[in-house]
Amino acid sequence: MIITILAFLVQSCLFHDPAYTSYIVGDEADVKTSPMGGVCLMGGADEDDEAMRWFLQRANGGDVLVLRASGADGYNKYMFETLGIEVNSVQSIVFHDKRATYDPYIQQQVANAEAIWFAGGNQWNYVRFWRGTPIDSIINANIKHKKIVIGGLSAGMAIMGSIYFSAELSSIQSPEALQDPLSDTISVDNQPFLNISFLQNVITDTHYAQRNRQGRHVAFLAKAYQKFGINAKGIACDEGVAVCIDINGKAYMYGAYPEQDHSAYFIQVNCELKDGNPEVYMAGKPLHWSKNASALKVYQIKAEPGGKFYFDLNDWKTGSGGEWKNWYVENGELKQKESSKPICK
Repeated sequence: MIITILAFLVQSCLFHDPAYTSYIVGDEADVKTSPMGGVCLMGGADEDDEAMRWFLQRANGGDVLVLRASGADGYNKYMFETLGIEVNSVQSIVFHDKRATYDPYIQQQVANAEAIWFAGGNQWNYVRFWRGTPIDSIINANIKHKKIVIGGLSAGMAIMGSIYFSAELSSIQSPEALQDPLSDTISVDNQPFLNISFLQNVITDTHYAQRNRQGRHVAFLAKAYQKFGINAKGIACDEGVAVCIDINGKAYMYGAYPEQDHSAYFIQVNCELKDGNPEVYMAGKPLHWSKNASALKVYQIKAEPGGKFYFDLNDWKTGSGGEWKNWYVENGELKQKESSKPICK
């Protein structure tokens, strides 16, 4: 009898391989509220408390779901108690593999949420676990019909544009990307994934100035232009910076400037150009995308507390608190200079 029990316990340990781990605080029963929509993009390292309050307020007292592929319940107490915004519950679900995507309980929790937050980590895990599955279908339906608020930090921000750097073949640094813009490691993708208002044809990037990612972001835009024929735009955040986009398309900056010299960036191919194509875009050759030092128009905003400055994603021209620059690449080297608002239709 003892041997039989021991054998059963050993077998249970061997075959107990959960596809996910769940942590929840608050009321486990679903509550239905009317969320107010919106998007919160956060650059990494540290959360901005004001921006997180903005995110939680837009759940309108509903259920907050944190989706992640590493870590544990670090967001639960922070969102449920520390920030002082009342919500019904905060649940963190950690996906260990793709099987969790097809679990009916997981699908129901995603459907019930009034707010969904993507944690940091490795964005390729998010793409390979959720893209083309019931999870992204449910999220997209909730964005469209339920008007949930959605947000993410670092890798969670990186997956939110309709064009995205998936990191399928690992990350890439700016010098490598600019020296060979056709490198296989530049895994920029536009397969349907998340369908978020005002982030169509947008590529996001994070940890921006801290990890010198401006150059690789430009290489991402060049690839979208050349491979997909899409005149893509870019939104980027330094660490500690958040861009919160309301349902009308106004993007408000949150951060700690001037205590921390951090910015948000809005990047677009210069619409004044008749031909925006890079002059040199070849395998093994440095990217050359100058257009007489005017290839890209960039609006850079220092992110101060209070969300006082904004950029309008309806026209990509109107903003406050920022300055316009030209970015351009000469033989694999990213350069910039002061500029002015683009004048075009």
